Amino acid sequence: MPERHPDEAREETEDERADRNWNELLQELRVSQTGVQLLAGFLVTLPFQERFEDLDAFQRAWYVGLLALALSTVGVMLSPVAIHRRVFQDGAKPELVRAGHRLTMVALALIGVLLGGIAFLVVDMVYDRAAAAGGAVVSVVVLAGLLVVLPSRVAPE
Repeated sequence: MPERHPDEAREETEDERADRNWNELLQELRVSQTGVQLLAGFLVTLPFQERFEDLDAFQRAWYVGLLALALSTVGVMLSPVAIHRRVFQDGAKPELVRAGHRLTMVALALIGVLLGGIAFLVVDMVYDRAAAAGGAVVSVVVLAGLLVVLPSRVAPE
């Protein structure tokens, strides 16, 4: 007997499946969005800290890039909600779930880059640029393992 996809094993209509998938996606977004918004909020406050004046031109440019990346990541994570508002009650839940899934995958990639960039800036300020580069590479490798490799190993074949 051929194996059925987990979604096919459930006795639910396409609309019920789309509703369930949307609710699961929203739960994932709630968890990750809170962290990204806190990171973005933290970055926004940095220029108002006394030690910010100690940053050299490279660090300031890196900071501005991180701020733009953080705010863009928040925007990507809010996009599924904006799409939902636009197509609300239009019978487009399956399309909404697909778009939300894609945007969430993009957001996860952006989060990985953002965290690596933050690690670089912090280590650069505490030690030096060479240590920062090493720390950033290590953090991106670890995050790639956690956000890409691990999920692909857990996924059923």
